[in-house]
Amino acid sequence: MVYLHLAGALVVILLGAKFFTNGVEWLGVRLGLARGAVGSVLAAIGTALPETMIPVVAILLGHGTASQEVGIGAILGAPFMLSTVGFFLAGMTALVLIRRRGSAHLRPQPEVLRRDLGFFLGVYTLAVVAAFVPPILQPVIVVLLIGGYLAFVVRALTQGERCGAGDDTDPLLVAPRSANPHLFLIVGQVVCAFLLILGGAKVFVQGIGFLAHAYGVAPLIFALLVAPVATEMPELFNSLIWLREKKDTLALGNITGAMVFQSSIVPAIGISFTAWQLTPAALLSAGLALAAAGAAFLYARRLGYLGGWLLAVMGGGFYLLFVATVISGII
Repeated sequence: MVYLHLAGALVVILLGAKFFTNGVEWLGVRLGLARGAVGSVLAAIGTALPETMIPVVAILLGHGTASQEVGIGAILGAPFMLSTVGFFLAGMTALVLIRRRGSAHLRPQPEVLRRDLGFFLGVYTLAVVAAFVPPILQPVIVVLLIGGYLAFVVRALTQGERCGAGDDTDPLLVAPRSANPHLFLIVGQVVCAFLLILGGAKVFVQGIGFLAHAYGVAPLIFALLVAPVATEMPELFNSLIWLREKKDTLALGNITGAMVFQSSIVPAIGISFTAWQLTPAALLSAGLALAAAGAAFLYARRLGYLGGWLLAVMGGGFYLLFVATVISGII
């Protein structure tokens, strides 16, 4: 029965993602936003909310060491999953759809990709460093993390190519015959799709949590490995849909924008309300996330695009490396 619930939840998330990506594109068109901001801010924040609620609830409403472990693990697990599993799926999608796309390369706007990854590397490094500084300095890092994300949002909203109702924007799904749908319809579709995604993600997380408990998975490992796989589904489905439609800036922006949000605002909460002590497993996951993002940043800076093979091999390899160290007992 649990597996049927998981399968049904995935279908609901996928359906919601289809309506969400379509609606958020039109929202960007009607608001005249930069194309990079649609994926990196609007879609990223919207789809990042399900996994954000896990550490917030665990830290603010939970009790004891286990709750703090789950909270910290979920905070660090989200960027780790996005930079490993997320990159892996993006790369594999480009490889599988090579005939449809015409190339195994992902070609988002270079400045958008470099901006997102650059901000991620900066704020996530700060979040990790916060575990090694005196407690009196941690509030300064919290301010820097929040300020860094606000600067990121301002830059994303004001720079880059603007959205337009061109050939690459499909008709609004709830008003397919309208060439210029009303803003009320667009917002309504986005909100309903988000609620659909949220409901599907909640059922999926509950099912995964039940299985983790049944198989005796430790709280920190559950938070680092299991919960993020479930809660990152909205971002991953959104990105796969956009990659299929050759909208690489939106697809990669949804992943990298969520990485920036998950490495700044959410760690700021963790640093403020926990002792923020990082275990070897947590530090390894953070190190691998930074390594994956750093490699992608350098590759994109040099060539102006990301190779599908690079993302698939690097993302999958780093994830398997972490799993292997946990299973083998090294960590």
